[in-house]
Amino acid sequence: MAAMVSLGSDNDPALTTRSVLASMLLGSTPPRLPVAVLVRAGEMFGFTEGSVRTALSRMAASGELRRDAQGWYRLQGDLLTRQSRQGESRSALTEQWSGRWRLAVVDPGARSATDRAALRDALLRLRFAEQREGVWLRPDNLDPRSQQHPWQLADAQCRWFLAEPEFTFERNEQEFAANLWSLSEWASRATELRKKMHTLLAPLQQRDTSALAPGFVVSAAVLRHFLADPLLPRELLPRHWPGGALRADYDQYDFTYREALDEWVRQPAPPLPSRS
Repeated sequence: MAAMVSLGSDNDPALTTRSVLASMLLGSTPPRLPVAVLVRAGEMFGFTEGSVRTALSRMAASGELRRDAQGWYRLQGDLLTRQSRQGESRSALTEQWSGRWRLAVVDPGARSATDRAALRDALLRLRFAEQREGVWLRPDNLDPRSQQHPWQLADAQCRWFLAEPEFTFERNEQEFAANLWSLSEWASRATELRKKMHTLLAPLQQRDTSALAPGFVVSAAVLRHFLADPLLPRELLPRHWPGGALRADYDQYDFTYREALDEWVRQPAPPLPSRS
């Protein structure tokens, strides 16, 4: 069983050896690190060198990592795809919106549970929302070529339509979008994460090593939150939407955190109690 440690809020999943290693590589460009750095990252959370090496071997065996000729580990498979999505979510690139919505209507007929789950995952990755069973939609403001595999999977099971829906005064387009994506919840969590980054920024600038582990958790939480951003057109967002502010804060925070982490990784490792 993988070792676990919890340092975040109830919204943050408990960290395992695997999740620490995956997060380190997901946050690296290119996504490739030497074993010594990954071992040091594990030690930050009290994981032993043995447990880190075991997790690396298991991740390589499952196809999540590969070890190159220099002995460094590199992301591959689904984790590499996730890093690409993570980068797109962080940059929040959208296209000019014409006012049209893109609808996906699931083809009728029997499908296996596996196919249904794969389609749902693909449409969520493409930031569609389910209006009702079998009908998914979103504003047509994202590049359909940005994630080819989910689009191909959805194409195989859906029919596509472009529409310009009519809304009434009682139910306007902004409210419709807010209900589809629970925008108030996203905004509330974004504000919470901005406060956490602000609290940690000064200790990280002062190279307080006790801020590294909670700072790692917060960084991973922000990147997960970017993935949950529906990237709606400005016309559909509530006033004072915190998406831009969260990204600006994270750019500063991430630069500071990586400087502090890099300095810590290069120091000799003191003995730490094992949590594994």
